[in-house]
Amino acid sequence: MCLAVPMKLVEITGEGTGKVDSGGLRADVVLAMVPQATIGDYLIIHAGFAIEVLDEEEANIRLDIFRELAAACADEELN
Repeated sequence: MCLAVPMKLVEITGEGTGKVDSGGLRADVVLAMVPQATIGDYLIIHAGFAIEVLDEEEANIRLDIFRELAAACADEELN
């Protein structure tokens, strides 16, 4: 199964690379597929590559879904 996660671009670290953050978790990513990305943009990250730029509203909708999923999994583990 593949999972692509919305993360916020917090730093451009080099030619075609950057650092993203989600809830304090930071990762280095390749920005080659989203050369228009700027600091503050929300990006869909998959396997270390930024594959899509999202507006903040859409990113928050998707992050809320991840939070709901995490809560449901935690509840399932308790049962």
